[in-house]
Amino acid sequence: MPFPKQKPRPFAKSDIESLSPNQKGCYGIFREGRWIYIGKGDIRERLRAHLNGDNPCINRQHPTHWMGVVTADYDDEEKRLIVECQPMCNQKVG
Repeated sequence: MPFPKQKPRPFAKSDIESLSPNQKGCYGIFREGRWIYIGKGDIRERLRAHLNGDNPCINRQHPTHWMGVVTADYDDEEKRLIVECQPMCNQKVG
């Protein structure tokens, strides 16, 4: 498993709004075991943007869940996760 062991969280407004702001790290959005997108930054802020439709590729895939990891080294972690997960909506590593 690419992310630390955790229960997948719903890709839903109520779940995302419950996150504390300013948690920097990496996150992965998925559906039915298929990775859709791996990203980095302020996890709450970025997930809210994706939920609001900032990335058409993510929207077309109808994500249901997400996972994340808070880490200061999110640039390298994002690259590792993209290589490992091969998400369909990431066009490049980094």
